[in-house]
Amino acid sequence: MRLFSAVSVVALLFVSLSSQASVIIPKAPDLDASAYILMDATNGQVLVEHNVDKRLPPASLTKMLTSYIAIHELDLGHVAEDTPVPISVKAWRMGGSKMFVREGTEVPLIDLLRGIIVQSGNDASLAVAEYFSGAEEEFAALMNSFAERFGMHDSHFVNSTGWPAENHYSTARDMATLALHIINDHPQYYPLYAEKYYEYNSIRQPNRNRLLWRDPSVDGLKTGHTDEAGYCLVASAKRDDTRFIAVVMGARSDESRARETQKLLSYGFRYFESRKIYQAQEVLSTAKVWMGKEESIDLGLAKDLFLTLPRGSKGELKVNIRTDEVLKAPIKKGQALGQLTISRNGEVLAEQPLLAQNDIEEAGFFSRIIDHIKLFLVRLFA
Repeated sequence: MRLFSAVSVVALLFVSLSSQASVIIPKAPDLDASAYILMDATNGQVLVEHNVDKRLPPASLTKMLTSYIAIHELDLGHVAEDTPVPISVKAWRMGGSKMFVREGTEVPLIDLLRGIIVQSGNDASLAVAEYFSGAEEEFAALMNSFAERFGMHDSHFVNSTGWPAENHYSTARDMATLALHIINDHPQYYPLYAEKYYEYNSIRQPNRNRLLWRDPSVDGLKTGHTDEAGYCLVASAKRDDTRFIAVVMGARSDESRARETQKLLSYGFRYFESRKIYQAQEVLSTAKVWMGKEESIDLGLAKDLFLTLPRGSKGELKVNIRTDEVLKAPIKKGQALGQLTISRNGEVLAEQPLLAQNDIEEAGFFSRIIDHIKLFLVRLFA
């Protein structure tokens, strides 16, 4: 069992102590939808939720994972934007919303991505699935592997399009998690989700996400609709340094899904904001090291720490830093040596491991002997 020494300090990075008045946050709106969620895209914090883990048909929201996998392959350098993708008879014949690709032709991958994201083309989705996995069934297995990696525990996919099928389901929480990965993992391709129109084969089609026209802060992501699923929308918007993800599933109409999603986003931006508390690799604590070539080590976080807080909130953020009682060399950079906990008004807002910011090699034999003696005396008279 590890022993810890705890040090508590009060962080006054941005909060005012001139007033201790509590900020009153009204109840979140009740939406006319089967399930919905509002999530902060910087840290995954959930602000509003309703039936978020209820398994529902995701319709064309499925295509978000199809496009993610294709863009992931682009990012890895396994394919290029101009990689030609052959169009099979099966893809050409695919029903529902279409990009209108032609059987027997080859289409650049980037065009198919726009066909999936902007036009919601079932034909484009199937062509991509067949290209990467040979058959849609194998691509669905790949989709499920990514879903498992992302922690989408209540999702299962059997096709690349969201075409109604038995055992094809997801949840509002899982769709928000997927959106978070789309936004953060491949930011260079995220602007595709904000494109309002795309023309292919002399057919110009609009993005079905109405919020792209109504709210300039909205820049994605995807709509979906089948008779079974109802009308669905995953949207994201950014204002100043705050980005929210809103998911609405099972709305009554095209207009309803846009309206209800806008309610979620408006509520979030009206009452909450993201604040950067600490930067990655910022030195938050320095700890004593025994038996090492250096006597101390700097501790920090692996990545920037954001918190979602009520707008205008006042009061104290309490920062509790706990480090292992005895740190002995050798120590590797990135090794967890303690924990940072941030709370406000008794509520824990964040817990992050404190990591070594550099390597420390073991000292020579005689130096280690001296430190062993010192440590023995410290423990003896503690």
